[in-house]
Amino acid sequence: MDTTCEVCHGHAPADHYLCEACQHTHLAWLRELPHQVALLRTLLHPDTGPARRGSTGRAHAPIPVRLDVLDLLGPGTVHTVPDPHGDQTGGVPITPFLAGWAHYIASDIPTAYRDAHGTAHIAQARTATAWPRTGTGLTAWCTWHERYLPYVATRPYATTLHTELEGLIHRLRRLNHYRPETRALDAPCPCCSAWSLVERDDELHITCTICPARLTPAEYAAHRTTTMRRLATTVLLTLDTHGPTAA
Repeated sequence: MDTTCEVCHGHAPADHYLCEACQHTHLAWLRELPHQVALLRTLLHPDTGPARRGSTGRAHAPIPVRLDVLDLLGPGTVHTVPDPHGDQTGGVPITPFLAGWAHYIASDIPTAYRDAHGTAHIAQARTATAWPRTGTGLTAWCTWHERYLPYVATRPYATTLHTELEGLIHRLRRLNHYRPETRALDAPCPCCSAWSLVERDDELHITCTICPARLTPAEYAAHRTTTMRRLATTVLLTLDTHGPTAA
C-alpha cells in the first residue's frame, strides 16, 4: 500500500517517507554539491579592486577571506552552536554536515550478529561510524549518501535530512549565483495545449509553466511521440490541400 511523501505530500512507495521525485531531487543536490564547492572556493578571497588614492576609511586591514564562504568550507561541529544572544550566522559547514548525518545513519542501520550460543540477533549499532571507501573528502561523503539514500528514504528522519540539505543547497546557490538549468521542451502541454513544458536538472517531473501539469520522463516521451506524429500529419495534409505558398 502506498504512503504519502512527507516532503511534497505526493504518493510514496510503501513504508517510504520520500517519494521517487523527492529522492531524485535529493540525489541531484548531492551530485551538485562538489560543483558548488568548486565555485565557492573561488570566492574565498574578497576582490581587492583597483588601487585608490587616499584613505579607505578603515582603522585596520580588512579580513583576508570572506567569512560567509569560510563558514561553509572550514571545519566545524556537526550540529549548530547554541546562540542565546543571536550573534551567530551561517550554519554547519558542508563537510561536517555530510559526515555528521552519515554517522547518524550508520548508527541507525541494523546489524546482524550471533551470540555465544549461536542464536542470530538483529540490533541497531548505536555507536557505528560511517567511513566512505574513497576517503573522507566532500565527494566521498556525497557518494556515501547517494548509496544509502534508498535506506534513508524509509526512515522517519528522511524529511529532516532532505530539508536541511535543501537549505544548504539554497545557501550555496545564493553565494554562487547558480541556478539549475531549465530547458524548454518541444511538445505542447497535454492539459492546456500550450508550448510551456520545461524540465529542470534537479527535478524528476516535467512541468508546465502555465497549468499544474506534471509528467514523468516516460509519460512525456509517450505524449511527445503521439503528439508530434499527429502534428506532422496535420502539417502534411495542410500542405497537400493548399499546396506550397508562392513567395
